[in-house]
Amino acid sequence: MKLRHLTLLLCVSLSLTGCSALLERNYATVEPHSSKFWESEAAGTLRAENYQDIVNDLLILIGQHTESATVRLYNYEDDLTVADTLEQATTEVRQETPMGAYAVEYITASSRSQRGYYEISIQVSYRRTAEQIQAVVNATSTEALSALLEAALDEGRTELAVRVGYWGEDGQARVEETVAQLREARGLAETPPWTISYYPAQGPVGLIEFVMGGDAAAAAEENSENLAEES
Repeated sequence: MKLRHLTLLLCVSLSLTGCSALLERNYATVEPHSSKFWESEAAGTLRAENYQDIVNDLLILIGQHTESATVRLYNYEDDLTVADTLEQATTEVRQETPMGAYAVEYITASSRSQRGYYEISIQVSYRRTAEQIQAVVNATSTEALSALLEAALDEGRTELAVRVGYWGEDGQARVEETVAQLREARGLAETPPWTISYYPAQGPVGLIEFVMGGDAAAAAEENSENLAEES
């Protein structure tokens, strides 16, 4: 019991890291509210000085479920380079980052040359709601999934999305084994199978989505009531 409580506390502490956890690669510790990402003289306007800045700006917008925004892009001098850079960055975020692959339908970006910078207009269409994005929790590895799924069932939730910090070669097998053991332990083996989705589709998995369905939540609630009556 103590071990389970420690696991839950670890998962909760990770989930409280906020939108900073959305930043990919070696930018995971950068605070998105830092002045590095925002124009001091233009409220609500992001800034970027290189390709990775653009990627991080887009991830900040996704974390806030922002549908439209303006970015000031510096250190670029010709329209073609800007257009190519924007196309590459929006494609990477949508297809190769865990949150982009999970939450985004498409991203469009258009640019206009200004004195000393390019003004970029960003439009993002989402396949997930703001509530779903905010509900994503973080875990260091797949070892924490069992506790997170149990907590979700206890709360009557029908879906759970988890960002994982480490993904091993046997990650998918571990996830499926965890789900099978949990369904058996909770008396859910005869209910419809859960849908498990992995994001992004290619490369190391960074986010796992579980859709348990109403049957799982109802059965979990009934089992909890039965256990309470027996005790």
